[in-house]
Amino acid sequence: MKAWQFISEQLLGMKWLRVLVGRLLSSIGVDTGSKIGGSLEFFLYDILKITALLCLLIFAISYIQSYFPPERSRKIMGRFRGLWANLAAALLGTVTPFCSCSSIPLFIGFTGAGLPLGVTFSFLISSPMVDLGSLVLLTGVFGAKTAALYVLLGLVIAVVGGWLIEKLRMEDELEDIVRQASALSAAEAPVMTKSDRLSYAAAQVRETFRKVFPYIVLGVGVGALIHNWIPSAWVENVLGGNNPLGVPIAVAAGAPMYADIFGTVPVAEALLAKGAQLGTVLSFMMAVTTLSVPSLIMLRKAVRPKLLAVFIAVCVTGIIFVGYFFNAISI
Repeated sequence: MKAWQFISEQLLGMKWLRVLVGRLLSSIGVDTGSKIGGSLEFFLYDILKITALLCLLIFAISYIQSYFPPERSRKIMGRFRGLWANLAAALLGTVTPFCSCSSIPLFIGFTGAGLPLGVTFSFLISSPMVDLGSLVLLTGVFGAKTAALYVLLGLVIAVVGGWLIEKLRMEDELEDIVRQASALSAAEAPVMTKSDRLSYAAAQVRETFRKVFPYIVLGVGVGALIHNWIPSAWVENVLGGNNPLGVPIAVAAGAPMYADIFGTVPVAEALLAKGAQLGTVLSFMMAVTTLSVPSLIMLRKAVRPKLLAVFIAVCVTGIIFVGYFFNAISI
């Protein structure tokens, strides 16, 4: 237990870094007990922590992902039937792109290649919601049990959501761009050497960091503002246990935003520290990563309004359930 606590707090949570940042700021005369000093400490600590974890996680996940090019992933999912196919798609989603906008081209390719609609939707739900990065980041912030349960419930949403969409038989709600998709080549991807995989992973770090870092800065800035300037009583009244509508409010607030797990963690961490309930915070994170407006606009180009509405309804229902579930077990 002590060894795992050390890993969770010092390696993943990097609490040693917070101490170091606090000491460095104090050494130059910054009062970290003040609102401005506390905000600066929060901002610097979270930027450094999340950037370090971001680069390490993207490198590791991209290396793993190099073993699952689109055509191979399609063949793996094609071997399964029923709920097992949905589960395989959801699990493959955990080692694919970090945001919903990046997942949609793969969704179009998989669907155009003939995979069942429900299976591809399990992939589309899982990919931004429960990637491996979320497991590591949430472990450092909320603990291993919460992180594991978050990922497990995210997979359940992906599997059940995809299965339900499959049962509704909505293939006629696909746009022509999907029917004519040729994103997946029938040929196998070239065999990659270890050196190729390392180069691919390094390139993914550079590219993803360039795209994601502005949202990290924005998310950490909002988190610092909440952490040191927003009254705890206000957060408790809106997102705390006394408001039964806290979860739907968090989902409604998170859905219009565009960020990934790296940008939402600082906001969630600050809200939790101010008195928001755990489930409410987690539902906010799920809504941001899964239901952002840009991703829904992209998805609308691939599916018709009826299917898009079903996708949104499935995700919102599942996310709200997760929020209330965590609130119930954390009492």
